[in-house]
Amino acid sequence: MATTQEHLPIQDIQGDLVILKDSSLALILETSAVNFGLLSEREQLSIISGFAGLLNSLSFSIQIMIRSKRLNVTSYLEKLEEAHKKQSNPLLASMILRYKNFISQTVKENDVLDKQFFIIIPLSYLELGLTKNSTKNSQKALTILIPRRDHIIRQLWRIGLRAQQLNSAKLIELFYDIYNPSEFQETVLEVESTNLNLPLASSLSTPNPPAQMATTQPSTPPITSPQATTTPKTAPIAYPSEPRTTTPFVVEELED
Repeated sequence: MATTQEHLPIQDIQGDLVILKDSSLALILETSAVNFGLLSEREQLSIISGFAGLLNSLSFSIQIMIRSKRLNVTSYLEKLEEAHKKQSNPLLASMILRYKNFISQTVKENDVLDKQFFIIIPLSYLELGLTKNSTKNSQKALTILIPRRDHIIRQLWRIGLRAQQLNSAKLIELFYDIYNPSEFQETVLEVESTNLNLPLASSLSTPNPPAQMATTQPSTPPITSPQATTTPKTAPIAYPSEPRTTTPFVVEELED
């Protein structure tokens, strides 16, 4: 009887790279997102121009993948209810209750989805050659893929998007989750019950550029090693499963 592994194209995951059975490799970046519909016309044209520049600058192939996963916001609503009961300020308590009711009503009308965005940089075995030495193949693959990765990260940074290479642990987690999907993914949101002085919800905005932009415009933005940082966790967004009159909402963490 054939095993599941025999039907998968993945042979191994080593050195933050996905190794396929045909000896090809792939490097995967996870990127942030921006709510294009909330931007002004000038900002939209700027992003379109920047993305066109990214595509025109490529001398190699890439793949863009969008992954959607259903979320369960029950625990988040329970924490909001707990925060409402413990809140001594009548005004804040009323705002928390109204926000909780808004989330509950919107969830009934929409499927709550968490969307992830990935850019895959593949490397064909033809580019690596026919050598059977895996160590030499990995070293050669890195010398080819790292400059390509850095180029894409710079181009995305220019249009306000952050990109981070997935390390081996994140790759294993991603593929395990893809091949072993669960019906719901629990939200991991902490709600503080006191001193809620910040707005309960805010719209999405374009991510702030690095601090260097405040003084000078660097020709090349700083690029950090994927092992040194972790992939930023974005708040889950509700996307309607079919066209409706309602609009997407943002579930955000309540802070002190």
